[in-house]
Amino acid sequence: MAKKQLPYINREIAWLSFNDRVLQEAEDPTTPLIERIKFLGIYSNNRDEFYRVRVATVKRMTKLGKRAIPLIGEDPTELLSTILKRVIEQQKKFELIYQNILKELKKNNIFIIDETLLDKDQKLFVKDYFQSELLSNLFPIIVEENGSFPYLKDKSSYLYVRLVPMDGIQKQKYALIEVPTRSNTRFVVLPAKQNKQFIILLDDVIRFCLDEIFEVFRLEATEAYNIKLTRDAEMDLDNDLSQSLLEKVSEGVKNRKKGSPVRLVYDGTMPKDMLSFMMRKLNFNKKDAPIPGGRYHNFKDFITFPKLGRKDLVFNHKRPLNNKYLVNHKASIINAIKQRDIMLHYPYQSYDHIIALLREASIDPNVESIKITLYRVADSSKIANALINAVKNGKQVTVVVELQARFDEENNIYWANKLNEEGATVIYGVPRLKVHSKLFLITMREKGKEVKIAHVGTGNFNEKTARIYTDASLLTADRRITEEVNQVFNFFSDNFRVGTYKNLAVSPFNMRKSLVGLISREISNAKEGKEAYMIIKVNNLVDRELVNKLYEASEAGVKVNLIVRGSCSIACGVPGVSENIKGICIVDKYLEHSRIFVFANDGHERIFISSADWMPRNLDQRCEVAVPIYDKNIQKELKDILAIQLGSNVKTRILDEKLSNKYKKPLARQKQIRAQDAVYDYLLKEKQNYLKHL
Repeated sequence: MAKKQLPYINREIAWLSFNDRVLQEAEDPTTPLIERIKFLGIYSNNRDEFYRVRVATVKRMTKLGKRAIPLIGEDPTELLSTILKRVIEQQKKFELIYQNILKELKKNNIFIIDETLLDKDQKLFVKDYFQSELLSNLFPIIVEENGSFPYLKDKSSYLYVRLVPMDGIQKQKYALIEVPTRSNTRFVVLPAKQNKQFIILLDDVIRFCLDEIFEVFRLEATEAYNIKLTRDAEMDLDNDLSQSLLEKVSEGVKNRKKGSPVRLVYDGTMPKDMLSFMMRKLNFNKKDAPIPGGRYHNFKDFITFPKLGRKDLVFNHKRPLNNKYLVNHKASIINAIKQRDIMLHYPYQSYDHIIALLREASIDPNVESIKITLYRVADSSKIANALINAVKNGKQVTVVVELQARFDEENNIYWANKLNEEGATVIYGVPRLKVHSKLFLITMREKGKEVKIAHVGTGNFNEKTARIYTDASLLTADRRITEEVNQVFNFFSDNFRVGTYKNLAVSPFNMRKSLVGLISREISNAKEGKEAYMIIKVNNLVDRELVNKLYEASEAGVKVNLIVRGSCSIACGVPGVSENIKGICIVDKYLEHSRIFVFANDGHERIFISSADWMPRNLDQRCEVAVPIYDKNIQKELKDILAIQLGSNVKTRILDEKLSNKYKKPLARQKQIRAQDAVYDYLLKEKQNYLKHL
């Protein structure tokens, strides 16, 4: 009997569907107007990273031809063609949304104008800004017909300029000018007039003042178009044992900036002769398929679009709550954790609790050591500074710094060096494994006895992202957890000491096996007529083995609810395969980032929070940790939050086989539930009820 062919949505196509959900937020008229602009920036930034990493990988696979099919599920050349088609469709949608937003801005007396719309006073302002703030940061490169095309940096946009000699004798030339957004804001706010606010993009300031650059060379700039090149961002680190990982990653970051081109985007109004000249000089061919776009690129800069003092046009972010057990700022957080497990939920609750805990540990004379993993560190990290303070107070501080945290390598290298200089023991990750777990362990001695406090979380130790990512942190003194967290740190120090884990699920050692076992138990219980269900909340669910296991669970009658923000390879609701699997995605003002797993377990629920998504890399090539939640109050809290999210009908999409991204809408007489607002209100009410009964 032939084996049933199970549906599997390609990871890259599923990711493009996720980014389309981000684009929906930019289109949604209920989203505050300036936030809609920022969603365009988020969409653009996501797409850039997608090209740097995923498309670059698929391009590499084309060299393998049909042999790549077992690795990525389909022919890489055909997949690239499908990706390009969808990206162009999304780009057209993007441009339409942007034009509609411009109209809405005008209705609110906000005008994004270009160089052709400046009045007399504005022209003087722009000229002055150009001379005083911008000119010294511009370094044009002139390109002649017989000359080579200059190197284009990744992440930068350029003005590609046609230059006509004023003497009419010389041949026309071209010039490239990098738009210097690292040194200047992309948005120049012009003086307001009659309650009207005006903004001009840096690109157009340069366009307006081109003659001031080239006139001295007797060249006239007749037209200028925006272009942008995206490069392969994967770093190939060889196995040269004579070179330290720190040196390799530093070198890799430099080489990334010179990576192979994977996408060229250009202003679609550019004349054919200019485009052909550029393509020829870049050695691009038809297969490289440049993407026509609008007048502006690098829309990622729109994430920082100015608020203009308009509170009515931005999200109302409520002030983070103090955790109900940590409301007394003068009380010891360490003592509070020794009394009970504590769960923190960001950004609804304050991340200051974590910083205060590490600060307390850095001073407490009973504390002997602090061990921590750092994956993505804030550029001005309070976490790192607390650790430095602990060293100065005589504590033994061990920091596992993951140098290969993509796009944050430079930041991590800086803090690794800084912590090393201050006297901390710095471990530069683990060979062939990324350390992605979110752990710290505080060890103290009280009355001669050793006491440990552990943190296991879903998000990075980064106080900046904690304001916009939804994450969870477990703080516990439970020896079942703390002793095994200590084993994980022993592994970081000595890679031969793998450890034995009866409570934690740790990849790459036992997490895959644990998850398969938990799903298998639900399948067995369903077949025996027992209640069987799962709730799986992750960022990405693409691991083929786990996808197939969930299909098996559905066929056995297990009720499966998925909350997946990003790529989901499961085709939900397919008769005979996945009719018992329902999936949703929430895209709203905060980035859904927490990973939570619930298994019915025949009435004895197993609930975990985890740093790991359900992807091969997380289960097999990274060090990740999932921690069981033993505290009944926290179990209830997590289940209540998941119930809110599963019941939400605002900013929630239904995941289906067709990737239609349809919004989930309230049923007749059903009230609107916006998950992120409802979770905040829930935690506020829980806090108030707790304090009322003290």
